[in-house]
Amino acid sequence: MDNDQVEQTIRQYLTQVIHMSLATSADNKPWVSEVHFAYDGNLNLYWISDTNRRHSIEIENNPNVSGNIVTQHHLNQKVRGVYFEGVAHKLEGVPPEHPAYQAYASRFANAPHLAKIGEEGGPRIYQVMVADWYLFDTYSDGPSKKYRLGDPSNVASTTEK
Repeated sequence: MDNDQVEQTIRQYLTQVIHMSLATSADNKPWVSEVHFAYDGNLNLYWISDTNRRHSIEIENNPNVSGNIVTQHHLNQKVRGVYFEGVAHKLEGVPPEHPAYQAYASRFANAPHLAKIGEEGGPRIYQVMVADWYLFDTYSDGPSKKYRLGDPSNVASTTEK
């Protein structure tokens, strides 16, 4: 798979999944949360969360995050999943015209917490600026591989069988 194919597959896959697992950490203790996500044309990821959630607090102290976006698979089914690493932060002052708000609203138009964005003590929109994308894919022939978007050799250092 070349980089264009990897990116095209990631973009197409993101349209099919609404949850992502988001990994944060504090004091050498990892934490994983499930959040509904949206994305923009630059493959930035967005979600809405209360600022008092563990992952939100940990992002304030350590913005480095990772995660995956994977559908549930059955035994003997071909597997595909998307993984990412990046830097997360809380967005402040996000009016309805803001691209992050628009990305989330277009994906989850009826989300009740969307109307509370910006209220005192209300939820906030968070963003991950993804530094690295990985595609785990067993749809191609041969052993399953993890592709890194932007990697000239196109296969990440962790080839799995």
